[in-house]
Amino acid sequence: MGYKILRKEVLGPGSKLMEVHAPFVARGAKPGQFIILRVHEKGERIPLTIAKTDPERGVVTIIFQEVGKTTIHLGLLKEGDELADFVGPLGKPTEIDKFGTVVAIGGGFGTAVLLPMVTALKKAGNRVITIIGARTRELVLLESEMKEIVDEVLITTDDGSYGMKGLVTDGLRYIMSREKVDAVYAVGPVPMMKAVAEMTREPRIKTIVSLNPIMVDGTGMCGACRVEVGGKTRFACVDGPEFDAHEVNFDLLMQRLKMYREEEQYSLRLFKEQLEKEAV
Repeated sequence: MGYKILRKEVLGPGSKLMEVHAPFVARGAKPGQFIILRVHEKGERIPLTIAKTDPERGVVTIIFQEVGKTTIHLGLLKEGDELADFVGPLGKPTEIDKFGTVVAIGGGFGTAVLLPMVTALKKAGNRVITIIGARTRELVLLESEMKEIVDEVLITTDDGSYGMKGLVTDGLRYIMSREKVDAVYAVGPVPMMKAVAEMTREPRIKTIVSLNPIMVDGTGMCGACRVEVGGKTRFACVDGPEFDAHEVNFDLLMQRLKMYREEEQYSLRLFKEQLEKEAV
């Protein structure tokens, strides 16, 4: 059974949204969970966060960035095409409670992961402020969608082309200076999440991050997604992907993310060469 792509939308440079017909996943998914898909039977397995579900239609929305061979291949598919595998929901759901004022931070493409989180946090009665960070204006994602859900959206751009000039940590510092923050959720590049964790450590603000280690089977059997949390080994696919930011060993995570960089670049080069040959 294939999983048909019902809708495809370009969100920005290298960023795409797809609605996939996957009824079992749509009925069982909760905020913070993810799926693992394969584009074709010989393709690699990649994890992607579930951005939205429509149980009545049996539809799951995924948002992804084209950074490697498989995500670029996925982005080339058209409406009506089918995916070989679409497994989920996997991982533990987001911890949702009535904390008070919650700041949800999305750095770069991490903003896409926040959508179901902030929806659930707002529904639980929280005041939710979202910080969307990007390098430049054209890379800002999901601003209008966020404004429909949360109480306030703050944009930061590295070059100052839109919103506040600076990093998401500058936005967080501004919010913390004007009001009490009860919890922070941060998703994005590892250095960004580490910086956020250091900002909230001393004031002891509850901080949750969503980790993105190398992952293969998604069931805890292969051990590829192991991370160090609180001095102990945890598997992001079954123990996470969300963890207490103040207990995560971010330096080790960054080291592990670089393990197969050469192989990833080689695979991407071969794929691009193949596309060029087919275009001739």
